[in-house]
Amino acid sequence: MSISLSFLILYPIWINMAQIQQGGPDEKEKTTALKDLLSRIDLDELMKKDEPPLDFPDTLEGFEYAFNEKGQLRHIKTGEPFVFNYREDLHRWNQKRYEALGEIITKYVYELLEKDCNLKKISIPIDATESEPKSFIFMSEDALTNPQKLMVLIHGSGVVRAGQWARRLIINEDLDSGTQIPFIKRAMDEGYGVIVLNPNENYIEVEKPKIHVQPSSDCSDEPAEKRERKDKVSKETKKRRDFYEKYRNPQREKEMMQLYIRENGSPEEHAVYVWDHFIAQSAAENVFFVAHSYGGLAFVELMIQREADVKNKVTAVALTDSVHNVWHQEAGKTIREWMRENCCNWVSSSEPLDTSVESMLPDCPRVSAAF
Repeated sequence: MSISLSFLILYPIWINMAQIQQGGPDEKEKTTALKDLLSRIDLDELMKKDEPPLDFPDTLEGFEYAFNEKGQLRHIKTGEPFVFNYREDLHRWNQKRYEALGEIITKYVYELLEKDCNLKKISIPIDATESEPKSFIFMSEDALTNPQKLMVLIHGSGVVRAGQWARRLIINEDLDSGTQIPFIKRAMDEGYGVIVLNPNENYIEVEKPKIHVQPSSDCSDEPAEKRERKDKVSKETKKRRDFYEKYRNPQREKEMMQLYIRENGSPEEHAVYVWDHFIAQSAAENVFFVAHSYGGLAFVELMIQREADVKNKVTAVALTDSVHNVWHQEAGKTIREWMRENCCNWVSSSEPLDTSVESMLPDCPRVSAAF
């Protein structure tokens, strides 16, 4: 296993400083000399020798990957599956590369939803101004007009976006395993309208403006000598902090700030917003939900806030490994009773499919998903 160049250079220096600091006043000169040496090391250049630039392609072709006819991600030249440890002993760089690929795959799935599934991308909030942050959902042409059946899909938490169940499965298995596309196509074949929620798209990121603080004039009676000492300590503290930040994250990305999307700042808010502005307005006599992981929690929160409307319109709910908790979410008795009759939670289990699995919660039945 290789050891980074920066570690080889800096580790002995840190050890020496620690030993010197344990000594008496006679060691001050050595400490000063070592600090001076550290201050003259160009950490930006040093770290760049350790870690390649965080500059990745913005297309699958640029990564030299493509999805084959089975929906599997494979290297264009070798035909091999995706390799996470592309650069040995550079975990941070490999993780950033993986995240960059994940963003491309998210856009790729969006394209499949529109082109292969014929869904429409609908911007929200529906009354958003041109300048405010926006999100979106996907709907079939008949989502609001289908008089019989409407299917609503909600994914879990994390990096996944509309149309995905698990990014890891998309990359390491195939599109059928990791996306909602098989659910969408089957629902449409069986005459359902479809709405695909996007509960993790809660904000946009913009670069944080730099704030220049003007030094204030000090009118206090504090002696000049004391002020100078405090300023010196403050500068030294900042210098040490900057030193650490450069070492920890030499290619530090731009400082970003989050601008939350109105009425969609969390998965729970998003579920309620889509209910109020789309699902509740649909013509469907029967609405069905499929909710995975945190999506189940979002559905329960929707029930708590819109209980009567949900009971009136929703026929059945299929949960998969839902993380809802009727006690923590303070779901009332009438909600728990409705969930027992109308919901089922398929959970990870080695038992045969649909085998009853014991639950500590007094809500919906739990059965095995057989994996």
